[in-house]
Amino acid sequence: MEFKTAIFDMDGTLVDSLSVWKYVWAGLGKKYYDDESFYPKLEDDKAVRTFSLVDGMSYIFERYDMGDSLEELIKTAGDIIADFYKDKVGLKTGAKEFLEYCQQKGVKMCIASASTPDLVENSLKRFGIDKYFIKTFSCSVLGKSKDKPDIYLLAAKELGSTPEQTFVFEDSLTAIETAAKIGMKTVGIYDVNNYGHDEMKALSDYYIADGEDLTKLIGVI
Repeated sequence: MEFKTAIFDMDGTLVDSLSVWKYVWAGLGKKYYDDESFYPKLEDDKAVRTFSLVDGMSYIFERYDMGDSLEELIKTAGDIIADFYKDKVGLKTGAKEFLEYCQQKGVKMCIASASTPDLVENSLKRFGIDKYFIKTFSCSVLGKSKDKPDIYLLAAKELGSTPEQTFVFEDSLTAIETAAKIGMKTVGIYDVNNYGHDEMKALSDYYIADGEDLTKLIGVI
């Protein structure tokens, strides 16, 4: 299949930011439990990584004794994330080179991210990669997380593409599963801070393993 349209996740795919969750849990633990070593159950940590901030904190609020209101918890987590993005986030190796390759091939590209629009836009501009994307989509605006196909279908429509003609680049097993179910070509990307590496490798049409980067696909797709 000709490589002409692509949807990219941001966190863990283009931007090295997934360690943010270690800071979120430590910050919430310090505030609500006076314990910076706090970490939720494994299944809960996995679940919130593909959720919007509101959905993720709603999930946590229902399961843990944190604060007097969901609104307070969302604001606290949002402040921790915003501080993290200011000085602890970098571009993933090979990301800009691959985006340049895509642009030179005439590939139309969108962002589909679970992060809030301000974090997405600020990060793309900070690293000088906003110019590669015709539009960004956020789960927090859409109100649907990546266990549902809505954000991918919306982005494909914006690209003027069908699911079968669209490549999706993701570091999340849940997201790869969702994209694959609707017939999209999938590129799974290893990130040390995520889960399900072996399952994602088996499911993805292309896979970027530990120690590799997106430039592996230059001239391949």
